[in-house]
Amino acid sequence: MEFSTLTTASLHQIKTAALAVGAYTDGMLTPAADVIDRASHGALREVLKSEFQAKPGSHLVLRKLEGVSAARVILIGLGKQQAYSAAVHAKAEQAFANYCVQARLTEAVSTLAATECATAGLAQRAQAAAAAAGQAAYHYDATFGKRERNDAPRLKKFALSVTRAQNAEAQRGLHLGAAIAQGVNLARELGNLPANVCTPTYLGGVARKLAREFKSLKAEVLDRKQIESLKMGSFLSVARGSYEPPAFIILKHTPPGAKGAGKSRKAPIVLVGKGITFDAGGISIKPAASMDEMKYDMCGAASVLGTLRAVAEIGLEQEVIGLIPACENLPSGRANKPGDVVTSMSGQTIEILNTDAEGRLVLCDALTYAERYKPAAVIDIATLTGACIIALGHVNSGLFSTDDALADSLLQAGRQAQDTAWRLPLEDAYQEQLQSNFADFANIGGRAAGSVTAACFLSRFTSAYPWAHLDIAGTAWRSGGKEKGGTGRPVPLLVQYLLSQA
Repeated sequence: MEFSTLTTASLHQIKTAALAVGAYTDGMLTPAADVIDRASHGALREVLKSEFQAKPGSHLVLRKLEGVSAARVILIGLGKQQAYSAAVHAKAEQAFANYCVQARLTEAVSTLAATECATAGLAQRAQAAAAAAGQAAYHYDATFGKRERNDAPRLKKFALSVTRAQNAEAQRGLHLGAAIAQGVNLARELGNLPANVCTPTYLGGVARKLAREFKSLKAEVLDRKQIESLKMGSFLSVARGSYEPPAFIILKHTPPGAKGAGKSRKAPIVLVGKGITFDAGGISIKPAASMDEMKYDMCGAASVLGTLRAVAEIGLEQEVIGLIPACENLPSGRANKPGDVVTSMSGQTIEILNTDAEGRLVLCDALTYAERYKPAAVIDIATLTGACIIALGHVNSGLFSTDDALADSLLQAGRQAQDTAWRLPLEDAYQEQLQSNFADFANIGGRAAGSVTAACFLSRFTSAYPWAHLDIAGTAWRSGGKEKGGTGRPVPLLVQYLLSQA
C-alpha cells in the first residue's frame, strides 16, 4: 500500500473517495471536521444533533455534501473530548480503514492524526493510522483456487491530511506504521497457512527469503544433524514423532553502522519463537474438535519473523536475533511417551508427563542456545497454554519475567502499541509443582496455575540473562466464524519495545 501526506489547508477541496473527520459525543467537532461543516453549511452539526452519537469507533457516511469535493465524508466517533486518548485514536483509524476496505475503495484520506491528543504525539498517531490501514487491507488467498475472488480489498493508497509543520513527523510515523503492518500481516499469513504448506522447512525458507530481501538480515537454518551436534535432546524428542524434519532457524538483524571497524558492539536482544507447525498433542492426543486450528501453534515463530521483517524495514539501530525451534508434534511409534526422560541442551533432565506440553520442550533448548550471544535481554513468545486463555481471555497476552525493568518496558510498549499484556506471578513456590521422582523436574505441574508452572519450567533455562515470556495462546488467533484466523499479535508490542531500546 502507498502511504503519503497532504498538506493543503483547503480540506473541502480534497478530491478523494472518502475523507475521515472526527466528532465528539458532546457535539464538538475536530478542527478538520469544523472546516468541512462550514463548507457544507452546517451538515455535520446537523447530523450530530439528529442521529450520530459519536461513540468511539462508530462512523456515519455522508455522501456528496454541498461545497465538499470528497465523494464521501466519513464522520468518525471519538467519544468524550476530555477522554480522547491514543487508544481511542487507534480505534477511530481502524474504524475508518475497515470501512474503506468493506466499501471496496481504492484510496482514502484521513484527517484524524492531525487532531491533538494528550497521550499520543503526532508520529504515534500517524503510526497508528498506517498500521490500521495496512492491516485492514490484509487478505488471505494463498490456498484458494484460481477463480477470481470478489472480496479482495482494493485499498491501495492511504493519505493523512496534516499541516506543513506536521509533515515530517507524520511521514516518520507513517513509515513505522507501514513497517509494523507488513510484519503483522506476515505473521498472520504464516499462522493462516495450513500445516501441510507451512512446515518447519517452509519457515526456514521464509527466513532465507527475508534475508534476501533485506540487507540487514542474515538467515541460517540448522538441520537435524546440526541440531543433534548441539545436543538439543529436548527439542529433538518432540520432532522425533513426525516425518517432517525439524529446523532450528536463526535470523539476525545487524544495523549497518554496527558492521564498521572500531564500532562498539551493543548487546543484542534475542527473540525466541515457538515453532510447532502442527500440534496433535503427540501420544497425549488432543480432542478432534477444533484440532484443525492447531496449525496456529507456530504463531510465536510467526511473530518473530514478522518482527524481524519490521525492524529490518525500519532500519532499527539495535541488533536483534530471532531463534525458532520448528517441528511438528504428532503421535507415532517414535514419539515421546508419558514417563520418558530426556536430556536438554543445558544438561538438565526432564520427565515428560504429558506430551502435549511440548512447546516448553522445544523452547528450553533455544533459550540455552541464546546464552552464546550474551544478550541484553531474551524474550520468548509462544502459544503455550490453554490456562492462559482461561486466565486472561483474548484481550491481554500473558507476561512472565524474572526482571522487573524488562517486564515494565514490555508492558509500556504494549500499551503504546495497543497490543497489551498483563503480568502474571512467577514465584518460587510454584516451582515445587514441577518436582519429579525420576528426573531433575517434570514438564508439567498439574492443572493448578498451568500457565504459571509453564513459565516456571522455562525460567530454569534463563539464569544467564534478563528474560521474559509472552504466552500468546489467547491473543495470536481468533477461533470460529468469519473472524477465524491469525491476528499477528504480539508483533506491534515487540516492535514498539525494540524501538524503545534502540
